[in-house]
Amino acid sequence: MTTRVDRDTMRALAHAQSSVDARQVRKRPLARAIPLTLAVGVIALTAVIFLGVGRWLAVEDPLVKAQAIVVLSGRIPMGAKEAARLYHAAYAPQAWLMRANEPAASLQEMHSAYLGDDFFNSRVLMHESVPSNAVRVLEPPIGNTADALKVHPRRVRTLWRELAGGRGRAIVRAASTDPFAPDHWWRASGDALHVLWEVPGLVNAWAQLPLHPSR
Repeated sequence: MTTRVDRDTMRALAHAQSSVDARQVRKRPLARAIPLTLAVGVIALTAVIFLGVGRWLAVEDPLVKAQAIVVLSGRIPMGAKEAARLYHAAYAPQAWLMRANEPAASLQEMHSAYLGDDFFNSRVLMHESVPSNAVRVLEPPIGNTADALKVHPRRVRTLWRELAGGRGRAIVRAASTDPFAPDHWWRASGDALHVLWEVPGLVNAWAQLPLHPSR
């Protein structure tokens, strides 16, 4: 036989238990919502990075007058034609050409002549009415450079800061005729490969070049 006090105690205990159960029920949706919210946030951030990486890589410096226009090796005749356009627009009085040591060195071992990018780039400049006395080939030959693609400016700028050590200023530009589409880089296999190649190269530059170009 239970007394009134016992019944009141039992009701109080039951009420307390129901309150605990209610709080636990309220916590369960919240516990499920937190991982879901984090997952949505990660997906959204990944999408923003994926869609924006092309524009981020293709950043260029504003055009200003300079001592010379440097044509990097590769992508003949795109880089040289862009240099000629800038020369005739009076942005610089000279065009400097890079001379790569490959594949000329390897072909020379096989007794095969290779004239090199600098030769063909100089011919492009001549064709575009840049006078020969305004064209200079830089020495010594170099092992590796970027080219005139729009995907390269951020890495070139980073490498310049790393290697030049504050000596001089570089205005980094890409060829205006490069078809790379920074807003839709994933739609073309060539653009996608350039982006996938460029990002690790930029990370290597940020890390002060622990990985060196293959020889």
